[in-house]
Amino acid sequence: MSNKNMEFKDSQIAWIGQIPKHWEVKKIKYCLKENFGGCWGDDLENEQISQNSRLCIRVADFDFDKQKVKQTADTFRNYTKSQILSTKLQDGDLIIEKSGGGDKMPVGRSVIFEQNLFGAKEVLFANFCQCFRPLNINNKFFAYAMKAFYQNNNMRFFFNQTTGIQNLSIFNIVNAFLPYPPLNEQQEIAEFLDKKCEKIDKRLNNLERKIKSLKEYKKSLISECVTKGLNPKNREFKDSQIPWIGQIPKHWEVKRLKYIATKIYKGNGITKEQVFENGDMPCVRYGEIYTKYNYSFDKCFSYTFEKVLNSTSYFGYGDILFTCTGELIEEIGKNVVYLGDKKCLAGGDIIILNHKQNPSFLNYALDCNYARNQKSYGKAKLKVVHISSREISNLFVVLPPLNEQKEIAEFLDKKCEKIDRLNENYTKQIATLKEYKKSLIYECVTGKKEI
Repeated sequence: MSNKNMEFKDSQIAWIGQIPKHWEVKKIKYCLKENFGGCWGDDLENEQISQNSRLCIRVADFDFDKQKVKQTADTFRNYTKSQILSTKLQDGDLIIEKSGGGDKMPVGRSVIFEQNLFGAKEVLFANFCQCFRPLNINNKFFAYAMKAFYQNNNMRFFFNQTTGIQNLSIFNIVNAFLPYPPLNEQQEIAEFLDKKCEKIDKRLNNLERKIKSLKEYKKSLISECVTKGLNPKNREFKDSQIPWIGQIPKHWEVKRLKYIATKIYKGNGITKEQVFENGDMPCVRYGEIYTKYNYSFDKCFSYTFEKVLNSTSYFGYGDILFTCTGELIEEIGKNVVYLGDKKCLAGGDIIILNHKQNPSFLNYALDCNYARNQKSYGKAKLKVVHISSREISNLFVVLPPLNEQKEIAEFLDKKCEKIDRLNENYTKQIATLKEYKKSLIYECVTGKKEI
């Protein structure tokens, strides 16, 4: 499809804008043979698959980036014959997420169901989804058009939200407009985008593998250095007597944190409602440790508080801060070291460790594999998990003499900085590719790009 010398017209639809003069816009409902909701079915009896069992596709089985159902889908449910007849998927169906979503990822994402990925199996889908069965529209073009519709932030007009769950209004969404070129052009656009997106996805996968590999290397490097030292081949070793630590240099020690800490205490219990940004009191809050800092930080953001806070919650240079409450296991027990020169306040859900070791070395040691393996978490309560000051104080840590701690910390600082710079570069490339893919799909399905 060439748009050289092509005339354009206003589609009268804001998100679509200009389209080729011979194209149309159509309501989604006129592109559908039918649309229907899914069915969750019944639990398997004794967890055994029977003749009434069918594979059930859930939102968790959606690969949104590639717009496909994952082949790893493995949830089986029991269904009646009528449920199977009315709800089973056909090749080329579009499955829409109609309940769920969140602030950063609104409800309404979609994937294509490809029967060949599942052989002769009859496949159904869960009740939090809707099936759009296309009619007189190329199913892949339809999927790309729906993706462009979603990526242009249109779904916000078509859902309501109660108790934290977004529910898509199917009645309203099927009355929304999509660009509609002639069928032969739809096929051209779909084939072009398949090839281009496949190349982009391969590059994205390659970059993501590099990031994963570097992160794993960084973890193993830190663990090796803080348990074996910088020249392990030239050392004598002894058994640490702790299975998850193993052999350590003969002159090193293993101690619990409580025996090397001068103080372990919780931050002040300030709440979100008591904090106002751009104030005059430096403070670190729980979320900032997890989202803003890597291994260390040297200055705090300033806030204003509604009430005078307890000065015992201040921390200073070299203190290590732990997150102690959160909704995800990987958020709990994360530690960072403060290398700034001003005293700051610690918000609630933070544990502070004051000590006389090399701060950077101790921080690396507390983030390595052997330290993470020791951390146990309290039982989830209302989806929140905890780690206590007592649990932190009982962690074992491997300690070389102070001069070696300094050497190891300086070595790791340099190596980790290089690794982090590489990962930052790869992350920027990923963001650029994703933005390019998004704009490519939009320009193609609205006829603005020459193919």
